[in-house]
Amino acid sequence: MIAQAKAKFVRLSPMKTRQVIDLIRGKDVPSALITLAHVNKGPTKLISKVLNAGVSNAKQKGLSEDQLYISKIVADQGPSWKRYRSAPFGRATTILKKTTHLTIELDLITK
Repeated sequence: MIAQAKAKFVRLSPMKTRQVIDLIRGKDVPSALITLAHVNKGPTKLISKVLNAGVSNAKQKGLSEDQLYISKIVADQGPSWKRYRSAPFGRATTILKKTTHLTIELDLITK
C-alpha cells in the first residue's frame, strides 16, 4: 500500500456503494476516474472524491497517478440512524438510514 484515503460516516447505503466500487476494483487510477465519470449512480461523486484524495496522498510521496492502481477498495457499513414513521392504526414503524465507511488503498503498478 502506497497511499490510502478514507471517508467515514457517509450518508449513503453500503449496498449501493458496492455496486459502483465493483466496477473500478483493480483498475488503474486514470481509467477508474473515466469509468466513474460515465456511471450514472449516486455514490460516484463520493468515490471519485475519495479516490482523488488518495492520489493526492500519493503525490505527496512523489508519485504520479499514472503509476498507481486501486489495490483495495471497501465499503463497510457504519452505524445506522434510527428514525420513525407513522403507520396505520396509531403505530410507528422504524426507518434505518444507513451510513458507509469507504476505504481506498492505492499501490504501484508492477510490470
